[in-house]
This record gives sequence, structure tokens and C-alpha cells, in this order.
Amino acid sequence: MPKFDIFMKKVLLVCMGAFMLIGKQAKAQDDFNTITTGVPFLVIAADARASGMGEQGVATSPDAYGVQWNPAKLAFLDQKHNVGVNYSPYLRQLVNDIGIGNLVYANRINERSAFGMSLRYFGLGTITTTTGPNDPGIDVRPNEFTLDATYALKLSDQFSMAVSGRYLRSDLKIQAVDPDAKAASTFAVDISGYYQSEEILYNNFDGRWRGGFNISNIGPKFKYDDAGQENFLPTNLKVGGGFDFILDTYNKVFVGLEFNKLLVPTPPIREIGDADGDGTPNEIIAGQDNDVSFFSGMLQSFGDAPDGFGEELKEFTWSLGVEYVYNNVFSLRTGYFNESDLKGARKFATLGAGFEFSSIDIDLSYLFSTGAVRNPLENTLRFGITFHFGDKYDEY
Repeated sequence: MPKFDIFMKKVLLVCMGAFMLIGKQAKAQDDFNTITTGVPFLVIAADARASGMGEQGVATSPDAYGVQWNPAKLAFLDQKHNVGVNYSPYLRQLVNDIGIGNLVYANRINERSAFGMSLRYFGLGTITTTTGPNDPGIDVRPNEFTLDATYALKLSDQFSMAVSGRYLRSDLKIQAVDPDAKAASTFAVDISGYYQSEEILYNNFDGRWRGGFNISNIGPKFKYDDAGQENFLPTNLKVGGGFDFILDTYNKVFVGLEFNKLLVPTPPIREIGDADGDGTPNEIIAGQDNDVSFFSGMLQSFGDAPDGFGEELKEFTWSLGVEYVYNNVFSLRTGYFNESDLKGARKFATLGAGFEFSSIDIDLSYLFSTGAVRNPLENTLRFGITFHFGDKYDEY
């Protein structure tokens, strides 16, 4: 098989997997009306802890990966320096050199503030493209990455907010196809909030409430070439809550529920018919035009589904996560993620575990699909390690 054909098949596989993660699937047009965006790798859960709890992290207990899930959590970290590294193989059952790397750093500056940084890298491997049997070929390394910086501030003893900035670069150009192709780049911001109550005494146990929100990837549309169409960023709203069941000194169980919605316009349904009854075919549009600015698109996304409010509700995904912690040393996790059959049909369960040795945390997670659409990360073991050092902070 020509090497260029191999390259094209590989790119198609990655695109298919990425579209699955934002709801793209091979069904008849009448059966779905999914929302697609540019740089869909931003919606992939990149760390093993959140991945083990149904891919939720907006209202879980603070850790370094809050930089990407809910940066406001950083103001509640219990240690000054936190460094985390994760790696997730992608489409492992089809290829062996595609994956997502994740590096985060969080610093609890003082009692009321913190800052963090992160790098997320999506590599599509190395491919040699050739145009003929005598062409030595060139190596192509398509990739995408983001660089984030965030600042979190406690507005009270129990509530914090954060603002994050993000630089994004998507280099999927294929010089063998278009010598003038170039990498696309843009920027985005996140706005987030986090609530953590004091420990509350109940009849047979103590407890703590948690809640959070994050509006991520707020930024302008972008395109990959001057003549191409503009793409929305995967602007997303996360809202979640949870409760810690503190059973005794050694045993604690967290239960959390999270909802997500893309703040991107729903594509209108376009058909050719005779809307006026005059025998002349014309275009019939159900829904609202999605050729709008990113800010108008965010507002429009709450009420533009062609089938009305019922379809709008189907654009919300939800996840349920549970984490059991023994003596702050050993953790077991599980979760479930659900998406409407009409909006992508992502349905999967997750398992995870965590181990703490002195100032080092090791996290593992595993995902398996429960619906008709297989997840690109199915049967993939994800691994992460986090280092903590420096001064400690006592919350309550």
C-alpha cells in the first residue's frame, strides 16, 4: 500500500475517533443532529483520576488537574507545589503511536490564592509521505497542543473563582497535498467557580458539600486555511455537585454528579422542498442559522435546536462518579457517562484506582463502552503520576 494512502487512513481514523467524542456517528441524517467543532481533542479527558470517575472533575476534591477541569479548585489545594504528568493512548486497538500527553503545575501561593499552568499535547505519530516509488518521502508529524495559565482567588473561606487563558495550535497540515497549508492557532479563556463547605456533623457520619462550574474555551472562531470555513471552538459549560461521606478517620466516600453542554449553535436541518406550494423547489431550514459570531453562538446555543426544547435537553450529557478513599493512601473509583442517542450516543463506564506513597500519587483508569457507539479510548489503560511538595495548608 502506498505510504501516502497509509497516512490518509491514519488521519481519517483519528478524525473519526475525535468526532465520536463530540457526538459524531454513522447514522441516517434523520436520526441525529449532532454538534461538531474544531479541535475536538479539547473534550478528551486527559488525566487518569477524572477518567476513573466517569470523566468528571468540576466538583471533585482539589488536585493539580483542576487547572483543566475547574481552575478555581486550585485555591483549596492542601500543598504548595503540585506537578502532574499523564499519558493516554488513543485508538490503541487500531494504531500504536497516537496519544495525549498532559503536564500540569499548580502553586498554592498563600491562604487565599493560587496559580497554575498546563500543557496538553495530542500527537498523531510520525508518518512518511511519498508521491511515488522513487520518492524518498518526508516525515509528517501532525499534532495539536494547548498552553494554559490560570489564577484562582478565594472570595470567601468556602468559595473561589478563577480566570484562565489558553493558547491553542493545531498543526494538521499535509504538505504533500497542499504546500501552502499552515498550522491554525487561536486563544481562549475559561471562567470557573468552586464551593467547598466546612465539615458538617450528621447522625452517623460527617459530610462535606462540594459544587463547581467552568465555562471553558471561550474564544473566536478559527480556520485552517484562508479559503476554509470558520470553526467554533468547543466552548463548554460544566456544572456539578458532590458530597463527601466521611464515615470515620480512615474511610471516606465521594459521590458526584456533573452536567455538560457545548455552548455552540446546533446546525440547522436543511432540506430541499416546496415550502411555498408554488411548484418551485427551494431550501427549507429548520432551526436557526449557525453562521454567527462565537459570542452570539454561545447565547444562541440554549434555544436553537430545530426540534425545540426537548432536543435542547438532549444536548446535555451527564456523568455520575464515586470515589472511595482509605486513610488518604488508597482510592477506588468508578463512574458512568451518558449522552443522548440523538446527539452522539456516548455511553460508557469507567474504573480507576489511586495510590499515594509519601508525596507521590499514582492514578490508573480504564474505560469500556456500554452503548452501540464504541469509544476511541475503550479498553485503554490510562496512567498518571502527581508529585506534591512544599508547605502544607490546613483547610478548616
